[in-house]
This record gives sequence, structure tokens and C-alpha cells, in this order.
Amino acid sequence: MTRIVRFADTTGVVRTGLADDGGAIRVFPGTPQIARLLRRTVAELRALAEETAAREPDATETEVLLLPPVDGLTEVWAAGVTYERSREARIAESTEQSVYERIYDAERPELFFKSVPWRVVTDGEPIAVRDDSALNVPEPELALVLNRHAETVGYLVADDVSSRSIEGENPLYLPQAKVYAGSTALSSGIVPAWEIGDPSALKITMTVSRDGGAAYEATTSTAAFHRDPQDLVRHLFHGQPFPDGAVLSTGTGIVPELDFTLRAGDLVDIAVDGVGRLVNPVRTGRDPLDWLTEALDDPWVRLTHRRV
Repeated sequence: MTRIVRFADTTGVVRTGLADDGGAIRVFPGTPQIARLLRRTVAELRALAEETAAREPDATETEVLLLPPVDGLTEVWAAGVTYERSREARIAESTEQSVYERIYDAERPELFFKSVPWRVVTDGEPIAVRDDSALNVPEPELALVLNRHAETVGYLVADDVSSRSIEGENPLYLPQAKVYAGSTALSSGIVPAWEIGDPSALKITMTVSRDGGAAYEATTSTAAFHRDPQDLVRHLFHGQPFPDGAVLSTGTGIVPELDFTLRAGDLVDIAVDGVGRLVNPVRTGRDPLDWLTEALDDPWVRLTHRRV
């Protein structure tokens, strides 16, 4: 299986390419941004990928630094209450329970902005929980990679890290509960849509490790998804253009009970069958993610903050 990757070479130049199962990377002609690739149709991108796959390798994953697979003007968005378990959890945590009861079956889905590209972290990099929140959880999700034409060109593993206590206090606090440094993690490789086929029954697993053992673990499947993913896409693109495409995290079917919260030092391990794996250590507060601003100029700064 191939993956579309974004990476920094040893000189710090950021490139894009196609990685194979053996870790060999073939650079796309012209090394366009991921954002530029998302201006192409699925057919055009597939033709480019097949052309690139026929070339000799340019590097290996061990020689480069894999980066989050978003750049340019690509935005990360997310959907909420798309699984029954999510509805139950939101009702349990919220002072405004009817909001979540109604949205589950409403024609219009809950969609919200999640992150600009530079604040996204990837495999091995820390996620964070807010230091002004008492109840925080990871949310393992399948993410759709969408081109500017609203076509699904690929898939990612996503962690929509959230503050349950802030959102539960008042739904109007949703942006503060969902949008902050360390709240958005994506796996490093985009699995092309033509390699997945039908994504309607993909197993999703999550384990949170703490002090050498499993503090929480659970499994779900996209078969439990309550909405048509393409309906989410239609609503997202209805009100605005996305010139460099978008990533849409489709909601979670795994939410711990109210007696569980993430702690600094935890390790969150998420896997989606056929798509990949995402492992992130947990930190508290903003300071542990301040390096993201430095990484804008020097992507190799990320290596010093990665779990090895």
C-alpha cells in the first residue's frame, strides 16, 4: 500500500512524495505542496501517483523527517455526534442535553473548524490537554482528505483531542474545548482512496497507556457511523470554497466514561485498519507546544520533541 507523504530532507527542504510499504519514497515531480496536490481531481492525482510510483526511489523514510500531511491553505475540520456513543457521552457531560439529542438525527450535521496546518501534530509528537480543564479525552476518528472539488482523495487517522468539561459547561464554549495547541493530530501518510475501496466497515482501536499498563482501551468500527460521510462533505462545502482542499475528521465512536481523563505522561495509540496508526504522548498546557512556531522555519525542530 502506498501513502502520500510530506517530509523534510536533510537540508530542511520540505517535499512531497509517495512512500511504499518498504519505506522507499519517490518524490512527486516538481515536489508540490500537499495543498497543490489537492487542487487536482482524483483521476489527475491517481495518474500522477502511478507515474511517480514507476520511478526509482529518491530517499527512504529513515533518511527524512515525516511531517503532518497538511500545508498551504488546507483546513482541518471535524464532525460531532456522528456515532450513538458520542451522543450518549455528550448528553451525559452537558448541562444542555437536548442540544445533543436533537443534532444526532437532524438533517444538518455538527461541523466545526479544528486547525490550521501549522498547528497540526503527527505521529510521535505530543498532543495536549488544557490546563484549565478537568476532563479531557482523545477522540479516535477516520479523517477524509478532500480535494478542492469535494472529492475524497484519501484517508488519515485523526485524534480530535477535546475538553469534555469545557464543552459540557456550555456548548458555546466548543471552540475553546476543541481548538488549541496540541488538540489536532493526524497520521503522517495519506492512504489514497483508490487503495481503500469501501471505508464503511473499518475497525478503529484505541489504547491509552499509563504507568506501564493500559488505563483505557476500546474498539469501534465505521460500520457504526450514523451519517453518510459524503453528506458531511456536502454540508462542509456548501457554504464556502476550499481552494486547497480540506481534511474532515468524521467523529468518534469511542468516548470513555466520565471517570476517565487524560493525564500528562499518558500515551495514546490509535489504529484504523487499512489506514494506519497514530501514537502521541500527552502533555498539559500550552508551553509544551510552543515549538510549533519554531517549526515553521525549521521543520527538524520537530524531531527533538518526538517520542522515540
